[in-house]
Amino acid sequence: MQQSVAIIFGVVLIVVGVAGFVVPPAKAPTSGAPAYNTFHLVFGVVGIGLGIAGATPARAFTIAFGLIDLYQLVASRAGWYPKQVFRWTPTDDVLHLIVGLGLIGVGVFAG
Repeated sequence: MQQSVAIIFGVVLIVVGVAGFVVPPAKAPTSGAPAYNTFHLVFGVVGIGLGIAGATPARAFTIAFGLIDLYQLVASRAGWYPKQVFRWTPTDDVLHLIVGLGLIGVGVFAG
C-alpha cells in the first residue's frame, strides 16, 4: 500500500508543481512561488522513485513527507523559514494538515 501511495502522491506533487508554474497566481488557491513549485517537482520525483524502490523506502517517504507537511503548517503559522520563500496561503495550511496526517497515517498503519 505504501508503494502505491508514494507513487500516486509523487505524481500529484509533480502535477501541483507544474500547475504552479502555469496557473496565474491571481487564480491559484495555493502558493505559486517558484521555489515552492520546484520543491513539489523534486519531491514528486523522489516519491515516485522511493515508491518503485520498495515498501520500506515508500514507507519512509510517506512518514517523512507527512512530517515535512506538518512542519510547513507550523512554519507558515509561526512565520518560520521558508515562509517568505514559499509564500503559503491559508489553503496550503489546510492541505498541509490533511495531507501530513494522512501520509503519516498511511506510513505508520498501512501494511
